[in-house]
Amino acid sequence: MILQLKVDATDGAARVGRLQTPRGSFAVPAFMPVGTRGSVRAVSSADMENLGAEVMLANTYHLMLRPGVDVVAGLGGLHAFTSWPGHLLTDSGGYQVYSLGPKVDDDGVTFRSVYDGSSHRLTPEGAVRIQEQLGADIQMVLDVCPALPSPPDVLRLAVERTADWAARAKLAHRRDGQALFGIVQGGTDEALRAESARRTVELDFEGYGIGGLAVGEGPEARLAALASAVTELPTDRPRYLMGVGDPVGLVEAVAMGVDLFDCVAPTRWARHGRVLTGEGPLQLRNAVFRCDPGPLDPDCRCVTCSRWSRAYLRHLLMVGEPSALRLLSLHNLAWTLNLMESVGEAVRTGTLGSLRRQVASVWDAARSGSRPRGRGSVTRRG
Repeated sequence: MILQLKVDATDGAARVGRLQTPRGSFAVPAFMPVGTRGSVRAVSSADMENLGAEVMLANTYHLMLRPGVDVVAGLGGLHAFTSWPGHLLTDSGGYQVYSLGPKVDDDGVTFRSVYDGSSHRLTPEGAVRIQEQLGADIQMVLDVCPALPSPPDVLRLAVERTADWAARAKLAHRRDGQALFGIVQGGTDEALRAESARRTVELDFEGYGIGGLAVGEGPEARLAALASAVTELPTDRPRYLMGVGDPVGLVEAVAMGVDLFDCVAPTRWARHGRVLTGEGPLQLRNAVFRCDPGPLDPDCRCVTCSRWSRAYLRHLLMVGEPSALRLLSLHNLAWTLNLMESVGEAVRTGTLGSLRRQVASVWDAARSGSRPRGRGSVTRRG
């Protein structure tokens, strides 16, 4: 094993500690900002360092198309190419390929490029080779991610192919110092999720991703499926819930024992003026903020909140000034990373239950259109 999960404290199934890798270590639970094309949208690698991010995700599908894996490898690999000194995880591109409606068979997938329409073939072995050339610290196997809801036969076929492809990927993986994670599928079928997890664990991966969620199912179905998978995963390996980044989803998954997360939501929301705060989301485009002199979140200490007002940031957003996208993205990323720190501290102090209730109160109220009671910040520590 090249990864070591060192747990410092637990609170129920939740755990906090560090994941040791050949590159160093990073704190878990961890949120990984998504650098789809080698960069988080509107944010630089220097910004990421200043935010305190320790691990970032990059997308195999996009990088293999532009600029091409040979270019990245020839320039020293993904870390050198992006000038990112922290940890990197590359996904296999399975979700992006699924979303394009490719032709899928038992051997792999055939899809067209979103850039020029050219045809490409991706197999489990090919996905491994590409990610070995990219050189991330952790790579993911190629999986089959069905839409939800899907008929039982579609879910069953996705589980069968994902299991077969995982075994092929394990045999193909050769790069020293790079961890390979398996992926659990099964939709919202709890029995199928448990079966997929057991079959993936039998292959003995360095860690385990839980994929195929947050693709159309409701939160209750998601949590039930997640619980069925996590129950079957070993406690000494990292667990990674793929594509989930909403505050309630993050906190609830940590409570179940999940260690790693990624999602484009914080930066996508920022580009649409949706701002994360301790009292729930605010839509900065609303006229009520036109003359508001306050920061986005009074409890946030990010560079955006420390310097600029809601009124000014709204002005930049409304006139299409590109700097608005960067400043709002920096805030949403800082807020999400800070939430994960707060969750970790709650695990250490045995107060995760209280934080869960607080986060659920704030964000359930936001969904229903009511206001939560009190002004306690869900990310304030101490």
